[in-house]
Amino acid sequence: MGEQLNIGTWFDIAEWSFFSLLALALLALVAIIVRRYALERGGGAVECYLRPVHGQRRPWRIGCGRYGTDELRWYRIFSLWPRPAVELPRRGLVVLGRRTPEREELRELTDDLVIVEVGWTASDGSDPKEPVYELAMSDAALTGFLSWLESLPPGVLWRDSDDE
Repeated sequence: MGEQLNIGTWFDIAEWSFFSLLALALLALVAIIVRRYALERGGGAVECYLRPVHGQRRPWRIGCGRYGTDELRWYRIFSLWPRPAVELPRRGLVVLGRRTPEREELRELTDDLVIVEVGWTASDGSDPKEPVYELAMSDAALTGFLSWLESLPPGVLWRDSDDE
């Protein structure tokens, strides 16, 4: 007959498995902390929540927005993925509305945050009819976002000459 494992062997396997999973969890936690540090290290990063608007209301996702020359790159906080989850191109990005969190949103957000609805202008230059994303951030972060949105780096033109 086959060899049976005794209780001591099962305990050793369970103990080894437990400490292996604990080590993996700690390694993942350290990786998340290092990733967040790397995102915020160079400046131009802000903590903000994001959710798409179209379709049914989805839960807010906490993340870190990093301002670039051409886009706002949004990274999930609790992720090991090195690439942004969402990129919001700067060109044509407009704020369509601003509001405070609604009562049911206070389960996910704090009442000191401001929610802005954003979308992109149409190819004919008209304002969008509906927002595409909602961003929730502090007043200070919103001031930075609006400044980034309204300014352009030196040497960059808002419209190409053939657009006019």
